[in-house]
Amino acid sequence: MIPKLASSTPAANATVASPARIMLRFSEKLVNKFSGAELVMTDMPGMKMNAPMKVAVKTMFGPDGKTLMLLPAKPLTAGTYKLDYHVVSADTHRINGGYSFKVK
Repeated sequence: MIPKLASSTPAANATVASPARIMLRFSEKLVNKFSGAELVMTDMPGMKMNAPMKVAVKTMFGPDGKTLMLLPAKPLTAGTYKLDYHVVSADTHRINGGYSFKVK
C-alpha cells in the first residue's frame, strides 16, 4: 500500500497559534530512515522576504510507526509556513507532499 497523509496538525491552510509540534499521520507504517520533512517560512507580516527561510526542526516518529512529528527548535513567529514531506512505507514507494499553514 502507498502511504497517504491521513491527518495533520496544524491542518492544511489553517491559521493557528504557534504550535509546539507539527504532526503528520499516515495511512501506513513508515520506514523511518527514508522518511522526513522540511519546514520553511514563506511570508512574514511587515517584512519582504526574498526567499523562503528554513526553520530548524527536530524530526521524530511516533510509537505507532505512522506518525511523523516535527519539533521546532524555537517557537514559530507569525507568518506563513510551507511543510514538505517525503515518506516511504514497506512497499518502498517514495511519496512527496506538502501544504501550507499560517501562524498568527
